[in-house]
Amino acid sequence: MPISRAEAYAPATVANLGVGFDVLGLALDRPGDLITAEWGEAPGVTIAAIEGDDGRLPRDPAKNTAGAAAASVLRLAGEMRGVKLTITKGLPSASGLGSSAASAVGAALAVNTLIGEPFTRGELLPACLDGEAIASGYHADNIAPCLFGGITLAYGLTSDHIISLPVPAGLWLALVTPAVEVPTRAARAALPASVPLRTLVAQTAGIARLVSAIYTNDIASIAAAMEMDQVIEPARAHLMPLLGEARAAAKRAGALGLAISGAGPTLIAVCNLESAAFAAADAMALLYTEAGFDNSTQVTTISTAGAEVRGVTEAAGL
Repeated sequence: MPISRAEAYAPATVANLGVGFDVLGLALDRPGDLITAEWGEAPGVTIAAIEGDDGRLPRDPAKNTAGAAAASVLRLAGEMRGVKLTITKGLPSASGLGSSAASAVGAALAVNTLIGEPFTRGELLPACLDGEAIASGYHADNIAPCLFGGITLAYGLTSDHIISLPVPAGLWLALVTPAVEVPTRAARAALPASVPLRTLVAQTAGIARLVSAIYTNDIASIAAAMEMDQVIEPARAHLMPLLGEARAAAKRAGALGLAISGAGPTLIAVCNLESAAFAAADAMALLYTEAGFDNSTQVTTISTAGAEVRGVTEAAGL
């Protein structure tokens, strides 16, 4: 069925899950980005509009993660016609919620739908990574869960190196995002070039414990394992205002643990009850508000679907 317009939704993601730097991630049920792809008059990719970004994201498609991913899909398909994108941002930039990955995945999925769906999700992975690379280099910890849904373990950059892990029942997540930008490149620059062997062993044990807890649906152990990070959080803690205080407030409200979401500053509290998640979100919001930080909160669960096509328009007269 030839179509003239396709719209895709791509969810926020949480990379690292505390201890699993650059290899673990999960997709959130909400929020997310909407990307619309339509046939354009000029060859290549044109960004027709970006909404919800306060004019901050580049309109040059070569410098925009959505534009780069869309162009990569067109190259893979050998498609010579032009495509124009409209990007509606539901995710703030530099928030630790996979904003750049969501735009890349949403654009790749929308363009793939527009041109007749020649590619599977796995075959779209390289194009999505091409988009993400514009913002933060080639790594799949945000891209994989956004594209495939659920919780993913990425031990490489090809689809056969992406493992979908079980989604534990009863897992609720409370997020708080203080109004402090932490660009991914700056957060990566804060990381140590090497770590002691003892630290490596502890970090590896933490990842193993986390994966085991996910498979056994042990939410308390999931939360505890996420807090076992001895490399990334200590290096980035100075970039996250009130990190320790937020962890304590969330736990007093009923959360089981808390970790930095991706590069931050968003913090993610793990809960086994919806009521505890709302209480933790309220407690963290109050903490930041009283400290003079604007902030936003979200209570959500894991999206098993990941990115999805939300609508298509048939080509006129066909």
